Formats: sequence, C-alpha cells, structure tokens
Amino acid sequence: MSRPIIIDTDPGQDDAVAILLALASPELELLGITTVAGNVPLPLTAANARKVCELAGRPDVKVFAGCARPMLRPLHTAESVHGRTGLDGPDLPDPTMPLQPQHAVDWLVDTLLAAEDGGVTLCPIGPLTNIALALIKDPAIAPKIREIVLMGGAAFEGGNTTPAAEFNIYVDPHAAHVVFTSGVPVTMVPLDCTHKALMPRAWIEELRALGTPVGRATAAMLSFYERYDQAKYGMHGGPLHDPCVIAYLLAPGLFGGKDCPVAIETASETTMGMTVVDWWGTTGHPPNARVLTDIDADGFFGLILERLSAL
Repeated sequence: MSRPIIIDTDPGQDDAVAILLALASPELELLGITTVAGNVPLPLTAANARKVCELAGRPDVKVFAGCARPMLRPLHTAESVHGRTGLDGPDLPDPTMPLQPQHAVDWLVDTLLAAEDGGVTLCPIGPLTNIALALIKDPAIAPKIREIVLMGGAAFEGGNTTPAAEFNIYVDPHAAHVVFTSGVPVTMVPLDCTHKALMPRAWIEELRALGTPVGRATAAMLSFYERYDQAKYGMHGGPLHDPCVIAYLLAPGLFGGKDCPVAIETASETTMGMTVVDWWGTTGHPPNARVLTDIDADGFFGLILERLSAL
C-alpha cells in the first residue's frame, strides 16, 4: 500500500528533483503540493511546482500556493543559488495546468482533518511557514500527521546562509520553532547529511544520457545549480539537499542518525535560525527530532537515477 505524502516546497532545482523522485515512486501517494516563498518569491515557486509536474507528465497533481512571506521576518530569497526563475538551467515552458484556488494552509488543514490518525507524512523542503500556520490554525491536525520529514538545519556543519543557520530554517525560524515544538514526530535532514551527497559529474551525464525530457531537463537544472556550491565551498560537486527527504521515505537504510533534542534560535540576530542540536543529551530535554547525519551517497544517487529513468 502506498504511503500518503504532501510535499511543501519552494522550487528550486533540488526541490524539483525531490518532486520528480516522489512522482516516480509508486510506494508514495502524492496527495498534493503546497508552495511557499523561499528560494524565490511565491508566484515563481507556485509556477515552478507546476512546471515540474508537467515535465513528469503529471498535470493531474494538485498544486496550492501558500504563504508569500515568513511569519514575522522579511523574506530572504536565494536567486544567487537558483537563478532568477528558481529553476534556471533548462528552458521549461510556462505551466498550463491550473493553480488550485484554495490557500495551501487551508487545504493542508482540510486534508489532514479528513485523514486517519497518523495517516499522512508531510515533506517540507523549504521554509516551514505553511506547515507552522496550519498547525497554529487547527492544532487538531497534529495527530493526523504520521511524521514530518524535513530538509533543514545543521548539527555540526555550520550554516550555508549565515555562519550559524541553514537557509530553510533561517528564512522562517519562528515557523521552525512551531514545528519542532508541535509534538509531531520530526525527522530532520540537515546539511551534515546533505553535504555528504555531492553530485558526481558522471551521474549528471547519466541523467542527460537517459535521452528523455525529464533526464535532459534534470541534467540541465543540476549543471546550473551545482556551480554555486562548487565556487563557494570548493566542492567537487554540488550537494543535492531536498531529494534526501524523499529518498529517506523510500530507503531509510541509506541514512543514519539519532534522536536528539533540537531547539531553534529566534532571539539573537547573530545566530538567528540556528538549529541547536543536543547531540550528547547535555540538556536532559527529551528528544523531539531524529537528526540524520550520514548517507550512503552511492545508493542515494543510484536510487534517483533508477526512478527518474522511468519517467
């Protein structure tokens, strides 16, 4: 039986690969996609999610636009990484599939209230604004959520947006605080994990060699996207962050980590958005997240190639 999931996203080339991986995996039932402002502003993320669905031949997927800005802070975007459109690289046509009229937060609440207890897994791969506001709007959705598997934060790695903070958490740290204190089971895929999944050039060329629209477009996206991290970090390939969330659902054995207390810094401008991971249990607080720090990169890239070859 397939596992019902909702992807909350701000596409982003790596978000696009995560969506494609989910659509290519029959073990997962994608109930819908909600979009949030993050990598680029909301009108672009809402369009990009639909572009990716159409690329995969899935115009039936329902896409809902959500919050255009964080809960309390001004929006911080990442065009320097993802390009002006958020999906720079391939020339994808404007989407023809409709954007759903309902606000993403309202749809999340309605969909979760109608689900069985523990029935739906949330997969946020952008700032957590939509998820937090849904939990605030109707706390009765919390028991309906099987778990929240999110890409965000860092344990020991340091931040990629400030010295202390990873982008998704930094953009809306107050939303992250709501999510991490919600009582819902959280699995966190931080930079410590994703920076161990650097894209081999030969693998990108294998995607291109699939010869399909998905293979060619994905290779073009990732060739554009990886240049930023290669220049910034001196890496031999860019990290592929967001697909780790979907890969964890499909093959949890590829990942390693442990349960920890995690707190989100929302007061200090110097460390705003830092995910304070109590790896050694020094606070005595109960764990509120499973923090993944290890990944079998070869298995991860093999899984993506295998699945995307079917689209």
